[in-house]
Amino acid sequence: MSEVAPAHTLAHPILTDDYATEWMGLTVLELGDGTATVATTLRREMLNGFGIAHGGMLFAIADSAFALACNPHTPDEAQANTVTVASGVDVNFLAPAHEGELITAVAARRAHAGRSGIYDVQVFSSPADTPHTAEAPGRLVAEFRGRSRTIPKR
Repeated sequence: MSEVAPAHTLAHPILTDDYATEWMGLTVLELGDGTATVATTLRREMLNGFGIAHGGMLFAIADSAFALACNPHTPDEAQANTVTVASGVDVNFLAPAHEGELITAVAARRAHAGRSGIYDVQVFSSPADTPHTAEAPGRLVAEFRGRSRTIPKR
C-alpha cells in the first residue's frame, strides 16, 4: 500500500512550527491565491472505535487546508504583521473513510471582504493507489465551511 510522503512538497511559512500538520503526515499538493490542496494516508491512529476515520481527524485535515488557503504563502509587506485564523466553522460528514485510503482536502476562498473571509473545503477519500485529481477527486466524505478573520500577529 503506497503512502503520501510526509514531507511538504510545497513550502508555506505557517508550516515551519505546525506540529499537528506534521503528525498527520500532510503533503501540500497545491497552493494558490485563496486555495490549497493537501493529502495524507489515513493511519490506524486516525480511526475511531468503529474502525473509520475519526471526525476530528477529517476536520483537522480540512482545517489545515483552510489555514493554508487563508494565509498567503508569499506574504507582501502589508501582510507581514498579520495572520488569518478561523472565526468559526461548520462541517458535514457525508461518508466514512477507511484505514489506508488517501484523504485529500481541497480548499477555496468563496468570499473576502475587509478582514473577513469564507472558505469551502471538500474532503475526498480514494484508494491509496488512485490519488486525487481534479477530474477524479475520489469519494466526497466531508464538506467544511470556514469563516476567517485577519488579526495582528502577537
